[in-house]
Amino acid sequence: MDTTRNITNRPAEGARQAGATILFSLKNEVGGLVKALRTFQEKHVNLVHIESRKSRRRNSDFEIFVDCDSDHHQLRELTQLLAQHANVVEITSQSHSGSDAAAAAAATAVQAADEEWGVPWFPKKISDLDLCNQVLMYGSDLDADHPGFKDNVYRKRRNYFIDLARSYKHGDPIPRADYTPEEVQTWARVFRELNKLYPSHACKEFLTNLPLLAKHCHYKEDNIPQLEDVSRFLKERSGFSIRPVSGYLSPRDFLAGLAFRVFHCTQYVRHSSDPFYTPEPDTCHELLGHVPLLAEPGFAQFSQEIGLASLGADDDAVRKLATCYFFTVEFGLCKQDGKLRAYGAGLLSSVGELKHALSGEAKTLPFEPRVACDEVCVITAFQNVYFVADTFDGAKNKMRDFAKGVRRPFSLRYNAYTQSVDVLKDSGSIRTLVEDLRHELHIVEDALNRLSAAAAV
Repeated sequence: MDTTRNITNRPAEGARQAGATILFSLKNEVGGLVKALRTFQEKHVNLVHIESRKSRRRNSDFEIFVDCDSDHHQLRELTQLLAQHANVVEITSQSHSGSDAAAAAAATAVQAADEEWGVPWFPKKISDLDLCNQVLMYGSDLDADHPGFKDNVYRKRRNYFIDLARSYKHGDPIPRADYTPEEVQTWARVFRELNKLYPSHACKEFLTNLPLLAKHCHYKEDNIPQLEDVSRFLKERSGFSIRPVSGYLSPRDFLAGLAFRVFHCTQYVRHSSDPFYTPEPDTCHELLGHVPLLAEPGFAQFSQEIGLASLGADDDAVRKLATCYFFTVEFGLCKQDGKLRAYGAGLLSSVGELKHALSGEAKTLPFEPRVACDEVCVITAFQNVYFVADTFDGAKNKMRDFAKGVRRPFSLRYNAYTQSVDVLKDSGSIRTLVEDLRHELHIVEDALNRLSAAAAV
């Protein structure tokens, strides 16, 4: 029998309150439960019902579900704060009346989670990304070895960008940044040196899109592009959009963004003392390394499919998918016209590593997800090995096969009309998908018939 603890704060009989049930498991830290529950106090959220029991998903863990009074705004902030100490499994919003409804809602949340094999909570519509902001590194806290650690002016500037990102909500225009002369100078040095290497080191798709970014988003040596302009450009080209982020996002939250064709992008500039090195993503890395290929439809789809595979996956699967992402989208090489070319953003935004990876001295292996997923990701030095894809389509097909091994009791389909994911776990949802596919096939059939008729004239 499961060990269970219950605490119920009974509201007035018949009182109706807007609320939510949150089911979560604790991270491995001392005083984790106290820290997690303190987040409710800090956000002035009244706890109606608290219950803990041994997890049905993990033999050694306990899970906690709480029923609380919380509006949508509070819930969003609460979840972000709670994620520092807990792994959120399920969130259920409801209106309830009295303690019976509180207990019933809690039980319903647990039952739903059990039925889904302990699937972690994941965003199901694009606006849910407002709840996915777990920054693991940097942000407002810089490590002692960060180039800007002792620079109080730089740290203050970082806090400015962090505040912009934290206040952003889905649907908002991205705030335009007024970059300082020092920041523009740092960008200029990186831009100038990389553009000397691109013609001989970057893949064709990257080289095709770079002039378009210069034309439509003002990519040039003396100007740092604005994220809002870049986001609008990507939306028209590949359906991707930009969302500002305050630091190094957790792999689960970052990949979740890709599932909705959303790229989390930093807005701050690396420290000027070392313009050709950064231990973290910055706007030079994002805009010069990632954006040109996110404008390519085939590559955009490749990125999205990695993100979709991560939704609802367990921690180990997310780790493996994130590692595959690292060795493709960040540090991938490909073959074009019999030569190696870079398509990874970590390479295309680093003068030193771009030269190294294509020097003929670096170790390379054919891209195989089952091999790449267990390779060590190096952050502060050159990679031990680089993986080479024959084509983007080939890499995408390999990732599709790899994703089939992700254990979850459903499939997912991205609905571009509603910018949401459809969970395919019953005959009704699958029938709807089949009907949609039939409609698409009718369009293809009509196009082919018209083409044949035109050719016969």
